[in-house]
Amino acid sequence: MEVKKVMVVGSGTMGAGIVQVAAQSGYDVVMKLHRNMERGMNLINKGLDFLVKKEKITAEDKQAVLGRIKLTTDWEDAKDVDFVIESIAQDFASKKETFEKLDKICGPDTIFATNTSSLAITKLATCVSRPDKFIGTHFFNPVPAMRLVEIIRGLKTSLDTIETAEKFIHSLKKETVRVKDVPGFLVNRINQAFRNEAYHCLSEGVASIEDIDKAAKLALNHPMGPFEVADLVGLDIGLSVLKGLYDSYRDPKWWPDMNLEQLAESGDLGRKTKKGWYDYSSGEKKPRTDVEF
Repeated sequence: MEVKKVMVVGSGTMGAGIVQVAAQSGYDVVMKLHRNMERGMNLINKGLDFLVKKEKITAEDKQAVLGRIKLTTDWEDAKDVDFVIESIAQDFASKKETFEKLDKICGPDTIFATNTSSLAITKLATCVSRPDKFIGTHFFNPVPAMRLVEIIRGLKTSLDTIETAEKFIHSLKKETVRVKDVPGFLVNRINQAFRNEAYHCLSEGVASIEDIDKAAKLALNHPMGPFEVADLVGLDIGLSVLKGLYDSYRDPKWWPDMNLEQLAESGDLGRKTKKGWYDYSSGEKKPRTDVEF
């Protein structure tokens, strides 16, 4: 099967990023708006403006990319797409409702993909009448910059679906790894264990946030430190993933750090709320002076 037209359900950071890279790769993309109708296009415009500024693309290229994107609130626009990527909140009920609607509208050959970072692919596949055409395609944030996508096979996902998904992802200039349908998949299990240990080091007074991030970047050659990454992804998302891993494995190493829970509960979720582990209220990343960790 050849993918020509794509739909992305979700207009948040991840959804907008997927729409951008697909449109940049020459695909006609329908962005099904989920909540904030303006935020998705604002994010895409910002991402393309950055590429123009860096002379990676021209202003004409930007307009061509935008011309391949269609915004919609109408589910019926899914009827002629070849590949659907769901990228909404990590909530099974919401995803179930989304896929049940798509299952009734999409053509018989349409492939359903979810960008979930933690929910079981096999369970999500029960929301459609064709689980053989259901697959996990887990992108990473920021989508335009991160080269890897995890390909997660559900119990009934067909080999043809896997190969079509891989071919499509590779056309976006991304690399893929095949991963079993287990809680956390591959990267989140590695990443969350590392990040949670960094949180524990802070709580135990081993080092400051700034020095832990500095150590990760200079000694481990990470482009960003664990606290910087957590603020970028969103502390609410990180907390949800950790809780999901703990519920699945019942291993104490997945129990979320107290500081992380308190920040998330207070509404300080990272860059998107201007405060998280760092303070971004001035427009720049600065250490927090209003709380003690």
